[in-house]
Amino acid sequence: MSKFAMANENDIINGSSTDVYFDKTEEYLKKLNVNPKVTMEVTISSSAYNYINFTGLNDVVSLLENHNINLYAIPEGTLIRPRDDNGIPVPFIRIEGNYLDFAEFETPLLGFICQASGISSYSSMIKKILNNIPFMSFGIRRMHPAISIMIDRSAYIGGASGVSGVLSAKVLGIEASGTMPHALSLILGDDEAWKIQHDNSNFRVFLIDTYMDEKFAAIKAADEFPDIDYIRLDTPSSRRGNFPNIIREIRWELGIRNHKNIKIMVSGGIKIEDLNELVNAGVEAFGIGTSIASAKPVDFAMDIVNIEDVNKTKRGKFSGIKNVLRCDKCYKVKTVLNNISEEKCDCGGTMKNIMEKYIENGKIIKNEDINIIRKRSLNEINNILNL
Repeated sequence: MSKFAMANENDIINGSSTDVYFDKTEEYLKKLNVNPKVTMEVTISSSAYNYINFTGLNDVVSLLENHNINLYAIPEGTLIRPRDDNGIPVPFIRIEGNYLDFAEFETPLLGFICQASGISSYSSMIKKILNNIPFMSFGIRRMHPAISIMIDRSAYIGGASGVSGVLSAKVLGIEASGTMPHALSLILGDDEAWKIQHDNSNFRVFLIDTYMDEKFAAIKAADEFPDIDYIRLDTPSSRRGNFPNIIREIRWELGIRNHKNIKIMVSGGIKIEDLNELVNAGVEAFGIGTSIASAKPVDFAMDIVNIEDVNKTKRGKFSGIKNVLRCDKCYKVKTVLNNISEEKCDCGGTMKNIMEKYIENGKIIKNEDINIIRKRSLNEINNILNL
């Protein structure tokens, strides 16, 4: 057992983190010596997002490696609606194999993609609003540390410019993004804290609201250290009043004192609905924590759609083994049976199958680098996402 209240890697790999009814089903089928060949598909039951930025596939592939299955999926970082243009559910993952070879992994498989895709989808909405204005993922302190890498990775795929987690940044191959905590000013005082931050950082961001009024602290910091990059406001809600007007006031006072080069960054309880007004007020960077880390998960579900080459599924689902076609010109999406891999689109473009094979007979045959996934995501946010 783990020292902390969490499943460890071995617990997940050996199937211990499943729901009990999968254990019972496995027990019953083994007693009857029944283990049919099935195809299962992962679709979305409901979603808070118009577009899903599909994320978490990397963990699914690792989970099912060395199990005698074939796995097809839409690539990570693809933005797509939960249903196609005809209202048919889009399968994000398809697994083929004998049922008992992977049945117990349904629970962790869904867990890997539900939360990760929610975080990346929410982050993509932020990215679409902010465009080139940077935002950092600051939310790992609000969640269990065991999932900190997943949170930051998903936010980064979704468009975050950087992440605060030291371990996350190491895994992602980037430098961790951070400024300074209130603790530094409380221990050293603002002046000394600002000086040590100034002298020891290539990215100079001063947190200015530990003790003083934001406007006068901003003026003081700018006058004493005119070459800093940002001032950061992490003003508590009890002191905010009209936060956008505080930003406007600071922006004005810095401007008339020839400190237009110093930008304003804000953090602390920032939600997607706050962004436009804060940008209009003059904010040029964001640290966004809880709203990203606690983004609503995507309700993926996994269902049998074919047993021993017979199309069958439960009520409310669509039977049959499927491909997902998307037009390379207008991005129209169509769910089709898997004997169709390409067709002409009404717009004149070509609709091609975007599901790719990741595991063949238990062996990983495709495993994408995070930089490729993020590049795909940013391209799709720019070209597809329509809020």
